[in-house]
Amino acid sequence: MADSRRASSRYTQKMQRTVDNQKNIITFLLSIIIALGSMYLLKDSSFTTPQSYVLFLLFFSVLLWVTEAIPPFAVVLFIIGFLLFTLGNPSVNSPESADYIDYTIFINTWSDSVIWLLLGGFFLAEGMKKSKLDVELFRIAVGGFGTKPKYVLLGLMGATAIGSMVMSNTATTAMMIASVSPLLLKLNEGDKFHKALLVGIPAAASIGGMGTIIGSPPNAIAVDAINNSDLFDFNIGFLEWMIVGIPIALSLTLLTWFLLTKLFPAEQQNLDLSFIKPKEELSEEELWEKEDLKSKKNIVLGILTITILLWLTGKVHGIPPALVSGIPILVFTMLSIITSDDVRSLPWDTLMLVAGGLSLGLAIQKTGLAAYFVTQLADFQMSFWAISLLFGILTVLFSNIMSNTATATILIPIAGLLGTQSPIVVPLIIGLSASCALLFPISTPPNAIAYSTGKLQQKDFRSNGLLIGILGPLLITIWILLIHG
Repeated sequence: MADSRRASSRYTQKMQRTVDNQKNIITFLLSIIIALGSMYLLKDSSFTTPQSYVLFLLFFSVLLWVTEAIPPFAVVLFIIGFLLFTLGNPSVNSPESADYIDYTIFINTWSDSVIWLLLGGFFLAEGMKKSKLDVELFRIAVGGFGTKPKYVLLGLMGATAIGSMVMSNTATTAMMIASVSPLLLKLNEGDKFHKALLVGIPAAASIGGMGTIIGSPPNAIAVDAINNSDLFDFNIGFLEWMIVGIPIALSLTLLTWFLLTKLFPAEQQNLDLSFIKPKEELSEEELWEKEDLKSKKNIVLGILTITILLWLTGKVHGIPPALVSGIPILVFTMLSIITSDDVRSLPWDTLMLVAGGLSLGLAIQKTGLAAYFVTQLADFQMSFWAISLLFGILTVLFSNIMSNTATATILIPIAGLLGTQSPIVVPLIIGLSASCALLFPISTPPNAIAYSTGKLQQKDFRSNGLLIGILGPLLITIWILLIHG
């Protein structure tokens, strides 16, 4: 009987895989047809062959990212492969031509400075995780806010937001939710405060990522677009981004905290936080492990401090941020704090998404598509404030249903079509607004982690998701235009 059930289960799974594969193939083919149709509708007789190819690629990539007919990283491989295959063809992109494009630039995005900056951030995050420095910082943060529920929530959200500035927001959320699990068990049955915790932590993780360049991949994409723009002589470093991002991150975190204390008030006046105290009696093996961790923790804390200080003072010593990122990579691997297995587990697919986005943006710029559409938009009557806010809202809408990295990858090159009025503004708004998508459990990995606890319903994300999704782009647009408008 048991064998029959197992056989039936395997058959059902096989059938489901077949159905899913057929659905993805159909979606893939439909995406090709729609992309070709869109290209032919928008192109005119002045279009060159490379421009036609890149316009098709833009539409096709967007459709693949939205429908997820193939995994997002596979779309990136397709983008780079397509550009090399088409623009590397002498009959399409002749070296003798005056508008020849060196197609090797689309491969060089894999070694772009933004990639190394993000990779350094990944190594710092992994080092904190391996040495349990992240847990120690959590204890310090929570321990300083007393036992009143609303202040405990503030401490947790603050620690999460700060952690997400140097760590993956997904890893930060997983750590924080695991750390508060004992507290959730101590709450009275029916106490809504658990919802405040489980909604607040992922929200703070996403919002906190706005604070630094490495806090969220869309930030890095925006910085690269600005620093490599031919339209604007301006460079954004680590400190310059923090001046822009941290005030917004702190403001939206506090706004979320205030809303959650009203939506999900705690029944208890004081919380039992005895679980955050370390054990006093340890076995010999545990003592040895503690000493080993202490040594690693000191190394990671030292490297973290040095790396961040060098990032912040880049204008003083002149060392590029990408070069500074090599410090944690070299030290942590040399001292075996991070092993080869740990390196294999890093989110390489995120780096692939960023590299592919950079290649797509370069293709739009180098083929002249950007200049073409700037000309077309010359008579378009709409204030720059309205256009900037529109891009912020579109970013939130798209990021709620697809990867915020993919959203930034698509919208930032399109924003370059706005011309020379202020090319720095819209990429900044898009990069920051991408972290405001909090409406659904699927909107961000942090939301999905919180939802997977089984203690939340979809509607629990709704109020905060709507508030941040509306006020976030508005506040970001006002702040960026006040600084750089």
